[in-house]
Amino acid sequence: MSARIGVAVMAVLLALYIFLVGQRGWLLLTSGDPIGVAMGVALFVLPLIAVWALGRELWFGVRAERIGRRLEAEGGLPDQEVGVRPSGRIVRDDGAAVFPAFRDDVEAHPDDWRAWYRLGLAYDGAGDRRRAREAVRKAIALESAERKRA
Repeated sequence: MSARIGVAVMAVLLALYIFLVGQRGWLLLTSGDPIGVAMGVALFVLPLIAVWALGRELWFGVRAERIGRRLEAEGGLPDQEVGVRPSGRIVRDDGAAVFPAFRDDVEAHPDDWRAWYRLGLAYDGAGDRRRAREAVRKAIALESAERKRA
């Protein structure tokens, strides 16, 4: 739940940023000064990139949460005992210890979105966020393809 609150706060702050930057961009565009016009254009382009990036991340989060709930309903979430910090994060050494089993599962079943999702959870538990996101993106793609075939 705290992640959703954080995302909502970031989205509101981005909207405020876009409004304020858009206001300044308009003033620069209408200034008539060539440098001001160029800066005004940049002030409109950069927020568009920010909106695209935020939208992409929100869509990733929605899809990852959806397939996570599906996997949980199927009883397919990992059940290994690992230490958890007071913040709720997995103790990195414990996450790294269970990681090889999930990696082996993906190697044995490379087209199984469930194996990729569990690998993403293992990467996240081991502290490798970049690879965790890659594995979950792969899981999302495979699950989407599976739903289309069904």
